[in-house]
Amino acid sequence: MSPQSLTKAFVAKIQAAHGSEAELSDLLMSAVELANAEVGTLVWFAVRTEPGTFWIFDAFASDEDREAHANGQIVAALSENAHLLGAQPEIMPADILASKMP
Repeated sequence: MSPQSLTKAFVAKIQAAHGSEAELSDLLMSAVELANAEVGTLVWFAVRTEPGTFWIFDAFASDEDREAHANGQIVAALSENAHLLGAQPEIMPADILASKMP
């Protein structure tokens, strides 16, 4: 995979409900297995910037791959565990302008 093949992305901000930070963290850490199973999801990160604020960044080669991810198991897992969320996730589609990878 070359950096040039990454053209599409999602950036998602996910806020934990008060008291659900650890459980949401565990859910996101386990979601890497779901991301690994998605052929079109070429890059996937789940990060935390504050105790209850999480972000997912994922990258794709095409709009079709991004759309498949949007309808995939990670989104379903978040929906099934909506009680862990303090707010509706902010999911923003993005175009990748530049990237650096090994």
